[in-house]
Formats: sequence, structure tokens, C-alpha cells
Amino acid sequence: MTWRNWKWPLRARLRRGVRLPSGAFYPQQAFPNGNCNGARATIALSMCFLLCGCGQKQQSARSGADTAPLPEKPRVVSAEPGVRGGRMRLANFAEPKTFNPITAAETSSFDLIYLMFDGLVKKNFVTQEMEPGLAERWTVGPDQKTWTFHLRKGVRWSDGQPFTADDVIFTYNDVIYNTNIVNVKVDFIRVGGKNFEVTKIDDYTVKVVTPDIYAPFLEYFGHHNRIVPRHILSKAVANKTFESAYGVNTQPSELIGTGPFRLVQHKPGQFSLFERNPHYWSVDSKGTRLPYVDNVIVMVVPDQNTMALRFLNGETDLLEFVRPEEYERFKGASAKGGFKLIELGVTPQLDLIIFNQNTGANPSTGKPHVNPAKLKWFRETKFRQAISFAIDRPSIVRSTLSGLGEPNYGYITRANKRWVNTNIAQYPYHPARARELLSEIGIQDRNNDGLLEDRDGNIIEFEMNTNAGNSRREKGSILVQDDLKKLGIRVNFRPMDFVTIVQKLDSTFDFECIYLGMASESTEPAETLNVLRSSGFLHQWFPRQKTPSTDWEARIDQLMELNLKTFDFAERKKYFDEVQAIMAEQMPMIPTVAMNAYSAARNNVANLRPIVHHNNRLIWNIEELYLGK
Repeated sequence: MTWRNWKWPLRARLRRGVRLPSGAFYPQQAFPNGNCNGARATIALSMCFLLCGCGQKQQSARSGADTAPLPEKPRVVSAEPGVRGGRMRLANFAEPKTFNPITAAETSSFDLIYLMFDGLVKKNFVTQEMEPGLAERWTVGPDQKTWTFHLRKGVRWSDGQPFTADDVIFTYNDVIYNTNIVNVKVDFIRVGGKNFEVTKIDDYTVKVVTPDIYAPFLEYFGHHNRIVPRHILSKAVANKTFESAYGVNTQPSELIGTGPFRLVQHKPGQFSLFERNPHYWSVDSKGTRLPYVDNVIVMVVPDQNTMALRFLNGETDLLEFVRPEEYERFKGASAKGGFKLIELGVTPQLDLIIFNQNTGANPSTGKPHVNPAKLKWFRETKFRQAISFAIDRPSIVRSTLSGLGEPNYGYITRANKRWVNTNIAQYPYHPARARELLSEIGIQDRNNDGLLEDRDGNIIEFEMNTNAGNSRREKGSILVQDDLKKLGIRVNFRPMDFVTIVQKLDSTFDFECIYLGMASESTEPAETLNVLRSSGFLHQWFPRQKTPSTDWEARIDQLMELNLKTFDFAERKKYFDEVQAIMAEQMPMIPTVAMNAYSAARNNVANLRPIVHHNNRLIWNIEELYLGK
């Protein structure tokens, strides 16, 4: 599970007079100071294409003719054979924090990482089944703990070097299981706190033995983890600099992967340009090497409004997230032709309010991460329950989603029909019940000034952050602020950029309350291990605990371990149902609303297989997409 939603500004400048790819000529005088931001969105986009023209020159010098040999047994996709050529144009209002597939923890990074790296197994997100990837096949022993992967012979990294079992061993033993490297991956490939035994049989065979039965083994060992190149990154591990390796300032020629694309150019705050990986190991049924498109450009724009405008103006090919409040506008525009609006049902992503329950201190200053008086409130179950009762979720649905969504009280949404527990505690809007709960823990309006105080006379006041640029969540935060004001709680709302918020949650822990969204890529309960486990990297309210700080966290740890140790679905469902019930009772993350999911795509984009259970709703199979007439 990863953080969702971001914002970074687009900065592009025109120099002198230039002829843009559209054929139009724009003299410098047209833009005083050379600035083409803001209302000049179309021109800024053209500038991206101009800059990327330089990248295309780099491409031809770097890759030459696309004649690299295929593996002995290339992966053959089942999609309709397409035609090669063209540039896929995408936009986002975020940029990556890293290109490192092991240390990344946010969707803004993974969206680009997935273009460049692959795992031993590929997941078909339509069928939810695991299919061969870098491994052409695998077997599991009678003990259901011994797995053997047979790698494709002849697969090469994007720099032409051979891919072998040594890369797999390096990725797991030297990197993911390296205790000196902080990463979110390791939570998914341990059982009972014990690592898997990963050994090399020969150059194209790897054996993995798990400490116990591990139900989601193929998904999390095979698919979730992307293999990294030993020949490039072994020095970084030896020098203990791996966590900074493959950063956003890394030269594109040094970013080596096995995915369908490789990076050509990255301009912070502007765009990332990718070219076809000439060594990619997949083909269509006619033997044509994938991917079909020559380039993918991911442009950074100021906000979601600009993303929508770019698409409606025909400047991008896909828009994976059409906000509910934009539904009518897109529906009307799609009726005129040119693109299709895709309805996907309720989304598995949901918005959450997280209070900081971290009892630790800043190692540099010795000061507590959270003011002790506030920490006492935040760690009170009844305080969190009261906040949940005080939130008018139906109003948030009406005001921020145009009614196209629903209140949510659980840890997962009903989109996950296979695993959702519908018999959990509910928190309908009930201010009176919220006041009762607060009174039970000594929080009342003691001097009739309209503000609540605790037993020590401290006014109940805290700062709430959300990611600037997400207009829906900013508006939702203001509504929550108003709901709590009516209760007598003062909320100081302060939006900030997404990367800063992620740092606060994952590294510095210097926050009080954050309103953010969580994105998952699977219906599998283990998808959220890094959140649910008390030792998890994304256990947002108090991450990486050495031992559980509460009995209920210890119980969740136990239940998740039991869930992993059986292949029997009914038994696994029983354990995960209890986890959801505990989360609903304790409210460590207070769910607010879940929106309906919509996407949009140009009519000429072929081989689309839209899904809702992944952050990449339309491009999860990007190597199969092609641009028709």
C-alpha cells in the first residue's frame, strides 16, 4: 500500500523564437521574460515536446536500431497485435521522489518505476492471476514452502548486460534483506519475522524456502518486488549508499532495468521522457517485440484541474483519475467524440485522517515527536472515535464528490468484494455521541468559551495537513475543520506539498494530524502488511515499532501472521475480518469517504483493459498499448 496524491508546479521557459512540433512558430516577444506558465498551458506542453526532441536525439544515439536478440522463450502476450510508433502522452501533478524500486514508498515514484523494472512474476490485474514474468515458470514442493523459479534464458538489462540468477540473489539477499537499508519491501517477504532463504541453483534457477506456508507468496515475492541490477548497484550496497542510489538526479544512462521502457530525460518539475527498451523480453502473437509506442512522456502540471484541462484539450492521451466532480463535464465532452469516459465503480482508494501516536523523540534534539498533552489525546481510543462521529461524511460526499461516492467506515472499501467485512462498527454523523465520548475522557468546555479543554486546562487544538493541489482533499479538510469547530475543537489547517507530507509520515514524524489517501494495488490482505504490522514502515500512526505499543496492535500482528499461514480462504477471511473489526473499533486511521472511479482515454488508444484495483488503472499493461488511427 502506498501514499496517494501529490502536487508539483510545472516550470517551462521558451528561449528565443522556436519552431514547435505542431509547426507553429512563437517568437520570444510573445512571452515577456520567457515565462509560459499559467494560462499558456498549451504552449508549455509544446515546450515539453521541444525539450523532448533533444531526448529523442539521445535515444537514437543510445539505442541504435532495435535489433537486440530476444530471449530463447520470450513472454508472449495475449493482447491484440498492434502497430508500432508514436508517443504516449501522460500528465501528473507530482514528480518522483526516487527511481529506486526498493526504497520508494509513494505512487508518484512507482508510476515511473513500473515503466523501467519488472519482477519474476507478472500479475494480470483483470483476472487477478499470476503469470510468468522474468521467470518463465515455477514449481512449489509438497511442503508448500519450497519454491523453484526457472528464469528466462537470454533476457538482458536495458544496457544489454545479461540478466541472471545473480541479480535475483543480489536483490533479495544483498538489498531487501539488508538491515542497513530501510525499505518497505521487506514487510511483505517475512513470516514470523524470519526471512526467506533465497539461493542460487545455477545461472537460471533460484530456490526460495519460506519459514512457513505463505499464502500470497507469488504476489509479493514474485510480482511485488522488482529486480535490480547487480552489475550497477553492488558498489552502492558495498559503500552503504544504496538508499540514495537511483535517485532523481541519477543520469538516465545509469538507470538500468528490465522493464518495457528506459529513461531518456528527467526535468524536475517539468517532465520525464522514456523510450522503448530495445532489450525488452516480451512479444505479441506475431512475434513483434513490445512495447509498441516509441516514447512515453509524463508531464508535471500544477494541479488536477490542469490535468483535466490538458486531456480535454487533446494534449494527453489518458487520464487515469477523472474526479467525480468532473463527471458531468467529461460525460458531455465524450458524447462529442474523441475520447471515452470509463466507469469503474467504487474505488478501493480512500481518504483517511491520521493522528500521530508516536511516543518516540527526535534523536537529534531529544524532543518528543508530539507534544505530550496532544499525544495523550491522540492515543485515546475514545478521542479518535469521537472525531469519527463528528465528521459529516455525507456532506463530504455531496460537496467534494458531487454525490458520486459514499461514506466509508472500514479499513477497506466495498470495492474489495472478496475480503471486505461489512459487519464492523459504524460512525454515522452524531455530534452528541462525540461529545459524550470526549466527556468520558475528561474533555469538556470548562469555561463556556466554546472551546473544549482537557483535565489540565489545555485547549483541544491541533494542526491538520493535506497535500496542496488536491482540491477535493483540500475542500474535504476544510469541511472536517468546520465539523470539529462545531464540536469545540480548533483545527489549524495547513496544506503542504506531497513530498513534505510523506517525509513527515515516514521519516521525521513531526506532524499532529494528516488527511491523506491510501492507494493499494491488490485485493490481497497482505497488500497492507506494511501498514497493519506494528513494525511496518507505513504503520502511519506509529511506524516501525520494536514491540507493539498496544494490545490491539499486538493482536493485529498475530492475526495477520495467521492469515498468511494457510491457503484456506475461509480461514484467511476469518482472520482478516477480525483485523477490520479492530481497526474500525480503534480508529487509528479514520476513514472518511470513498469515491466512484472514472477514467478517460482517447479513442485511438488500443488494447486498454481498465481496472479499479491498481493505481495505474489504464497503463498497468502499458507495453501492450498502441496508438491506432
